[in-house]
Amino acid sequence: MKKVFWIFVLSFLLNLIWENLQSFLYLSYQGGKITEMILSRAALADALIITAICLPFIFIKYLKNKSWLIIIFGILISIAIELFARYTGRWTYQDSMPIIPFLNIGLVPTLQLGLLGYLSFGLADFNFLHYDKKIR
Repeated sequence: MKKVFWIFVLSFLLNLIWENLQSFLYLSYQGGKITEMILSRAALADALIITAICLPFIFIKYLKNKSWLIIIFGILISIAIELFARYTGRWTYQDSMPIIPFLNIGLVPTLQLGLLGYLSFGLADFNFLHYDKKIR
């Protein structure tokens, strides 16, 4: 359970940074201004999604050495989220947002869950192993 906790904490912090850095690529959220509260809430939702993605890689023995799949699952979930958001008008992009052809969704948010999920998992693994060695 320590590893799950660390994945959540690390992914929240990484996503909060990512959300703030990419916020200039968005024009609006639900037709309004993008505030720090909106960015924090998005980072929290992303952390919960990443934690859920990582659970099988912690508890299913077959997946323990296949953590690179977190990148694929994260990107697929991001694609679904971005398509839904674009279809419903949840947010709009600035002209500066790099767009993925054919999907017509932003590249930066599409990569977010996959990359930060993999990074959070790896950092939590490192932190968890390092912490265990200190105890012994």
